[in-house]
Amino acid sequence: MQVVKWHLKRMIRDGLPHSLSGKLLGPEDAVYHLWSIGLYKGSSPCTVGPTRGIQNPILTRDCVSDVRALFVADPFMVRRRDTWYMFFEVYNYDAAKGEIGLATSKDAVTWKYEKIVLREPFHLSYPYVFEWNGRYYMIPETHQAQSVRLYESRQFPTEWACTDVLISGQRFSDNSLLRYGDLWWLFSETSPDLKHDTLRLYFSMDLQGPWNEHPASPVVRDDPHVARPAGRVVLWQNRLIRFAQDCFPMYGTRIRAFEILELTTRTYRESPMAKGSILGPGLRTWNLGGMHHIDAHPVDTSQWIALVDGWQPVWWLVPEGWHRS
Repeated sequence: MQVVKWHLKRMIRDGLPHSLSGKLLGPEDAVYHLWSIGLYKGSSPCTVGPTRGIQNPILTRDCVSDVRALFVADPFMVRRRDTWYMFFEVYNYDAAKGEIGLATSKDAVTWKYEKIVLREPFHLSYPYVFEWNGRYYMIPETHQAQSVRLYESRQFPTEWACTDVLISGQRFSDNSLLRYGDLWWLFSETSPDLKHDTLRLYFSMDLQGPWNEHPASPVVRDDPHVARPAGRVVLWQNRLIRFAQDCFPMYGTRIRAFEILELTTRTYRESPMAKGSILGPGLRTWNLGGMHHIDAHPVDTSQWIALVDGWQPVWWLVPEGWHRS
């Protein structure tokens, strides 16, 4: 999740409605987006939704105990043995940037916040975590560094180190990786002026590279409805499903799903899984404004679970009780 580098202490000191990129409804409306994380279930990755017995949101900024968090968002999870590990963006108020937090769960319903496990001098978000050949990797969004960076866990799940810069030279947002057909594939939104309307595609024989841009890239141009990735690419019934953010009329509105019909080093083709969105603004307070992320996982042959995020409009983003300075 991209954030303009306004230091929020100035916002608090001056009382100005400074915008977090995509968090302000409009320049004339001092309404901010307060993001939280929820859990949905369903019979497929495209039909998940609220389920009886799960009280959403399952994780909020109030769960974060080691930094002062403005919000939490962009959740990804992996399962190791009998434990689920969730990695997500924590927007650190004091540092004025995103960092990567960790929470753990035995059942994916009740989560325990652990701590911040990755921070850099620049903003981090969208921690796309995955396992490959017995090792755990993460590709967080590092658009301020104008690069796609690969991190490897030196001691899972708390210690991470950047081992490779896969691609550089642009503002790469919400980088989503896929292993398919003996190749690695990478989707990334690259609009330089934050229009969320350009999707590029890259491929490589090896995870560490070299990476090549697809000859059909950008595979989406000038379309904020479908360009920006919205979570992990999944395989369902031998069909590849790509999730996309619908960033119209504003960032963080809803989520759409596409089946990837052709994916070769020369061709790319996809088709909508539904006429409209599969997830969007809900009836509950926590996601009343919109949704923009899904990380779906099968738990058996007939059930999927998915971490999602959503936002509610608030007039003041800083929690009550915080000291102003």
